[in-house]
Amino acid sequence: MTSKNSQTNSPAETCQLSDSRAMEWQRLICDKRFGLEQYHNPSSGSRSDFQRDYDRLVFSSPFRRLQNKTQVFPLPGSIFVHNRLTHSLEVSCVGKSIAGEISRELRHKYSGEPWVDSLEAMGEIVAAACLAHDLGNPPFGHSGEKAISTFFSEGEGAELKNQLTPVQWTDLTNFEGNANAFRLLTHQFKGRRPGGFAMTYSTLASIVKYPFESSLAVKSNKFGFFSSEKDIFIKVADELGMLSRPGDDGSVRYARHPLVYIVEAADDICYEVMDIEDAHKLKILSTDSVIDLFLAYFDPDRQKHIKEIMSRLDDPNEKISYLRSSVIGILVNRCARAFIENEDDILRGQFNGVLLDHIPPLERDGYACCNSVSWDKIYRASEVVDIELAGNRIITFLLGKLIHAVRYPELNYSRLLLSKVPQQYDVNAPTLFGKIQAAIDHISGMTDVYALDLYRKLNGMSLPAV
Repeated sequence: MTSKNSQTNSPAETCQLSDSRAMEWQRLICDKRFGLEQYHNPSSGSRSDFQRDYDRLVFSSPFRRLQNKTQVFPLPGSIFVHNRLTHSLEVSCVGKSIAGEISRELRHKYSGEPWVDSLEAMGEIVAAACLAHDLGNPPFGHSGEKAISTFFSEGEGAELKNQLTPVQWTDLTNFEGNANAFRLLTHQFKGRRPGGFAMTYSTLASIVKYPFESSLAVKSNKFGFFSSEKDIFIKVADELGMLSRPGDDGSVRYARHPLVYIVEAADDICYEVMDIEDAHKLKILSTDSVIDLFLAYFDPDRQKHIKEIMSRLDDPNEKISYLRSSVIGILVNRCARAFIENEDDILRGQFNGVLLDHIPPLERDGYACCNSVSWDKIYRASEVVDIELAGNRIITFLLGKLIHAVRYPELNYSRLLLSKVPQQYDVNAPTLFGKIQAAIDHISGMTDVYALDLYRKLNGMSLPAV
């Protein structure tokens, strides 16, 4: 099964381990904070450190900026559709629900263990990780990631290849929002404290869907951390006892932290179900077609009950809303059950695919049908493609201007442009790769609206009022 976020991974990407080693929950759940290890105090106050992670993200500027970043459909508009902020909040709710069901089962299974109470934190860790999972995404949805990658692989950035190391080059030509989120949370930007956001080790590990470096992104651009954060990831992974299986060339690769599977499932559920609901509101999909899609998740008896309730609703949007909640509810339950049933394989790094691949055939087929319709009717819709085209042009233009400026800061235009870059981004980094990363950090942190406004100003299409 594949979805917009989940892809069938190569052996290098799934990191299957053939031996009998297994990760341990008592190490995997760790409230030590990256960058503040010397201040670690396991006996926290009324809020757990994982709850503090959640709160810290909610009040952060990068999280607030998600409200003006495209999810799939253009924004703003007369009809409300999801942006990155609302998507992340919903993923957090769904992830916490899945983790809650799993935690209850595991606490019963391990009731005799002295560390069993730590399993109660699973919901808080997953909720925080879900909030953070899209923080590294650039403007204009997934097309923004592609625009950055192709600027180097196909565009004017290709001339820089011989000035960078091979691993730095693969970082750039495979630019990945997930790796960028890990950088955003851990990198010490100028003027900031050590450890970046100073998140707990478990929350950091739970957002890394692809726990290997860019050289192992075999057939896709998916990887978990840039070379600049490689040592940070190793430190986090080793502290948590994540299983390591380095490549023959010494490349870094680990088995996933088990909670990543929950974050990923919540993301995929919300992506698929909420995109279809948005498409219905925008009249891309008819009410009848969406009802048929969502009813396919249920057996005849449950369908009869659902239809009886829908018969009392006159508003088509309310009918779809009720169905959507029902679908999410059943997928939460099924994904939790899949995790419990495959816990041993997950802890050994031998689990194949994603949780949604392991749910019962009825729900799995329903999800696959929704996924097929999404690709045919939604992700190729004219308004979605228009955003991708515009976003590609804007990001490519801004990258070209900023990277030229950081390379040649002595030029008059460069000085003017660099004066607009926030001081936290080190445009005067000692290496070319560091300078390029500073430019990308700035652009990936932009909202759609800010990127468009800057594009217009740099092209002389928008001037301050005089």
